[in-house]
Amino acid sequence: MKYLGEEVAYLRGLAEGLEIESATKEGKMICKIIDVLENMADTLDDMQEDYDELVEYVETVDEDLSDVEEILYEEDDDDFDDDDDYDDDEDGLSYIEMECPNCGDLVDIDEELLFDDSVDVICPNCQATILSSDDDEGCCGCECDCEDDKCKE
Repeated sequence: MKYLGEEVAYLRGLAEGLEIESATKEGKMICKIIDVLENMADTLDDMQEDYDELVEYVETVDEDLSDVEEILYEEDDDDFDDDDDYDDDEDGLSYIEMECPNCGDLVDIDEELLFDDSVDVICPNCQATILSSDDDEGCCGCECDCEDDKCKE
């Protein structure tokens, strides 16, 4: 914006060199136009400085946000064990990730619930049963391993 300031200074010098006086109607108008141009150039300079400060501030915030994202995603990666679908939280509880057969949503299930025959595991998204306590029963509702509709038990 320095260029505008230089141009306005040139116009002011030109008007003085031409001995344009503010006593005449035309002289008043030319002097006022030069004053307005000078104010506009000063305002644009101030705006450019503010813009440059904002750009620098946004770049700083962006760098800080990148650092925070790196830390957060790094912690998420540390919590996941690549060997299996099990995940331990800070309380020492183990979870297994299962896909709901109804909606396909991934659900974290406490590992202890997998071995509790009295608990039904329900999807929090669609309320469908993911694991049922009835899954361990045989074909006729008993706990044998029969495959036949006519259970001998």
